[in-house]
Amino acid sequence: MSSSCAVLPSARTELFNPVHESRFIASTRPFQCNRSKSVMSRRGFAFRGVAASGLSVVGSSLTTQPVEGVERLPFKPEGYNFWTWRGHKIHYVVQGEGSPVVLIHGFGASAFHWRYNIPELAKKHKVYAIDLLGFGWSEKALIEYDALVWRDQVVDFVKEIVKEPTVLVGNSLGGFTALVAAAGLPEQVIGVALLNSAGQFGNPNTEAEKSEEETALQRFILKPLKEIFQRVILGFLFWQAKQPARVESVLKSVYKNTSNVDDYLVESITMPAADPNAGEVYYRLMTQFMTNQTKYTLDSVLSKMSCPVLLVWGDLDPWVGPAKANRIKEFYPNTTLVNLQAGHCPHDEVPELVNRALLDWLSTSTSEAEASLQTV
Repeated sequence: MSSSCAVLPSARTELFNPVHESRFIASTRPFQCNRSKSVMSRRGFAFRGVAASGLSVVGSSLTTQPVEGVERLPFKPEGYNFWTWRGHKIHYVVQGEGSPVVLIHGFGASAFHWRYNIPELAKKHKVYAIDLLGFGWSEKALIEYDALVWRDQVVDFVKEIVKEPTVLVGNSLGGFTALVAAAGLPEQVIGVALLNSAGQFGNPNTEAEKSEEETALQRFILKPLKEIFQRVILGFLFWQAKQPARVESVLKSVYKNTSNVDDYLVESITMPAADPNAGEVYYRLMTQFMTNQTKYTLDSVLSKMSCPVLLVWGDLDPWVGPAKANRIKEFYPNTTLVNLQAGHCPHDEVPELVNRALLDWLSTSTSEAEASLQTV
């Protein structure tokens, strides 16, 4: 599954519930953020979904130099470790010793997107980074994709591989996956950290209108034509979006600072897209999962949780602005909020700040939860 997946406008709107913000504060990093508001062409707009797909980049030209002063996970084309789940091959990285932390990537990304976080967090914790089914180095399974598939995957990973009380950390789609997994495994998940999480709050004033009965015209003519049209359009978008030059161009358009758009990141995106099943997985995600998100709401999931939550939010994210973080904190009081001057994926754009926020929170907010589990 390519990390360069282009999210169609309607799907991107439903999943990420973008909020337009005009509030900005001074940068916390010694570089200048270029917040261009240039109008994109229709063709370019089709690829804006990369920002929503769990990617947040930062350079004006490709480079292989890592962020200065921050250790980087070595890129291994063959991957790191593999686990068999429900007959499918799942890729994951594990480093360090101590209380466990599980990192969950965003839509279209992989464990390698945590390249600047794994080595630093592993100095004090046992860090796992997992590739969700259909993404990264995990199998491109031809199944019916649903948020609950990834929930079950993460729940079983914690039970079978981690085997200890753990903290889940997720970006974008990975953030919402972390939430639903935590709600499904309250006895073993002692904290959740969300980085510009996907998901939306329910709207009690709006109810989906369903037709009582499909007509023969809809069932036998319109539906097949719609599927043919979708396959042609999405097939073209997938082919174009996985080209290295297009990946580089799109990444540069969505990271607030482009110095992290390097060969490492581009290769971690294009390699999984070469899988023979990647195109079909992309089609299924776009037509099934991405367009059917309204039944999974943040309020319904948060209402089932009791563990502490950390929000590390890139306030310059054009898709998921700080208004969502504020609403989560208002709805769920057991929340700590850290605002950063970054885009959709602050862990890759300002990794030193995210690492510091995560380590500080892990050392304080989750210690009480660990102690209470030990006394039960």
